[in-house]
Amino acid sequence: MNHKEVEEYILSMPDAWLDYPFGEGVAVYKIGERMFALIAEGKDPVQISLKCDPTLAKVLRERYETVMPGQHLNKKHWNTILLSGQLPNNEVEDLIRHSYLLATDAVK
Repeated sequence: MNHKEVEEYILSMPDAWLDYPFGEGVAVYKIGERMFALIAEGKDPVQISLKCDPTLAKVLRERYETVMPGQHLNKKHWNTILLSGQLPNNEVEDLIRHSYLLATDAVK
């Protein structure tokens, strides 16, 4: 998935919006005021950071070399994923949805 495809999927989530609170180098996607996805601008492959259940985060890191603890984020609750093709697009979309749902639960 390229940046545009990932961004279109993220912004298809109800009430998701794009912000740049850390400057133009990091696209931050939010629901309300809660972050659920970050993309480092201009990286190839795309690097996306997503909220994740801590148990699932650990499993994903053990299974895939392209899934790492969240860069500059709480490493227990965030993963950074290199979209190099190791994870199928549908699994990336599932993880984006998972992150979004974690953030929406926190908003309620």
